[in-house]
Amino acid sequence: MRFEINQALEVLTQTPDVLGSLLGRKSAVWLNARRTPESFSAIDVLGHLMFAEQTDWMPRVHMILDNQHLEDQDKQTFKPFDRFGFQSLIAGQSAGQLLDEFARLRSESLDDLRHLNLGEAQLSLPGRHPEFGQVTLGNLLSTWVVHDLGHIGQIVKTMASEYGSEVGPWYAYTTILH
Repeated sequence: MRFEINQALEVLTQTPDVLGSLLGRKSAVWLNARRTPESFSAIDVLGHLMFAEQTDWMPRVHMILDNQHLEDQDKQTFKPFDRFGFQSLIAGQSAGQLLDEFARLRSESLDDLRHLNLGEAQLSLPGRHPEFGQVTLGNLLSTWVVHDLGHIGQIVKTMASEYGSEVGPWYAYTTILH
C-alpha cells in the first residue's frame, strides 16, 4: 500500500477515539499495567503520544517544508525525540483529562496538516533525522500512522497479558499472549 494522505488521516483522526474506547473508564490496574518493569503502561503510551504531538510530528513536517529551498548542508536536523519526555505531562492527570488533552492536541495537529494541503510532490521533500540521515516527508507521515497503530497494539497486548496466566489451556489459541 502506497502512502496516501487521506488514508493516513483515516487512522490519525480515529486514534483519540480508539484510545478513549480502550482506556476510558478503566481502573488504575488496567491503565498502569506493564509487561515488564521497563515497558510503557497505557498511561505512559498516552503521554508519549501527547508529547509526540507537541514536539515531533508537525514540528518536523514544518521543518521539512521550511527547509525545502536550502542546500542539503544547510538543512536543519530534527531534534532527537525524547521517548520519556512525556513524564511531566501526565503527572497528576486523570486518564480522562489525558484522553481529552490528547484529542485536542491531535485535532490541532491534523487541522494544521490539512491546511498545508500537501501534494504528491511534497511527500518526497527531504528532512534530516539525527539517527537515520535523509528521510522524506512521506516517510515521516507514514511513520506517524504506523507509530499510532503500533502503540494501540502495544496497549492491547499489555492489557491481554494481564490475564495471560488465567486463560489456562486456551493459551494455545490466544496468540496475542505469545
